[in-house]
Amino acid sequence: MGAVVSPRIAVVVPVYANEATLRPLAQRLAAALEDRDWRLRLVIDASPDGSAAVAAALAAQDHRIAVSGLPVNGGQHAALAHGLAAEPDADVWVCLDADLQDPPEAVPVLLDRLARGDVGAVFAGRRGRYESAARRLTGGLHRRLAARLTGLPADAGAFLAMGAAVRDAVVTAVRDEGAPSVVLAVARAGRPVVSVPVERDQRPEGRSAWTARARLRQSLSSLAWALRARR
Repeated sequence: MGAVVSPRIAVVVPVYANEATLRPLAQRLAAALEDRDWRLRLVIDASPDGSAAVAAALAAQDHRIAVSGLPVNGGQHAALAHGLAAEPDADVWVCLDADLQDPPEAVPVLLDRLARGDVGAVFAGRRGRYESAARRLTGGLHRRLAARLTGLPADAGAFLAMGAAVRDAVVTAVRDEGAPSVVLAVARAGRPVVSVPVERDQRPEGRSAWTARARLRQSLSSLAWALRARR
C-alpha cells in the first residue's frame, strides 16, 4: 500500500484592524494544524492600523505564511474571495476570521468532517455568547432567512472548510456574479453541506468594525442576491 498523502490546506484570513491578534492567531493555528500540510494567507483589506507590518513580519518568520494586500477596502467577503483565488494549489480551503472569535483549534474538526467525502463544505455552527444579545438575535434571524433561501444550515457563518468544487463556485460567485457573501455563495456549488457546532469566543481585543448599519446593509444585499439567484 502507498503512503497516505496529507491534503494541502489553505487557511484564508481577511485582516482589517487586527494588529493585536495576528500573532496569537498564527501561533494557535500552527499548534492546531501540527503534523498537517498547511498554509496561511493573510489578506490585508486596506487595514488602517499596523496589521500589514505584523503580517509581513510573520511571513518573514514562517514560509507557510503568505500576505496579500488590497489597496481599497472591499470588505470581509471580497477579501476572502481574493485569498481563495490566490491559493489555487490547495486541496481544501478554510475561511477564518482574524479577531479570534473563531477558535483556530476548531479548524481540525471542520477538516476531519470534510474528509469523510460526503459533503462539499463544513460550516462551524455558531454557538455561545460571543456578542450582545441584540446582535445574536439579528444575526440569527438573518441566517434563518438565508437558510430558507439557499438550503444552507441555519447556523452557518463565514468560518468554514470547503473542497475544490465549492471553492471554485465561491470565487466565481463573488468575483463574477456580484455575490456579497461567501457564505451564501457556497450554495452555488450545488453540493451537500453540513455544520458542526463550534463555540465562538468574545473578541479579546478591540471592537468589531461591523456597525449596525453595515450589518443591516450586508444582510439586505446578501438576501436580495440569494433571492435573485433562485430565479
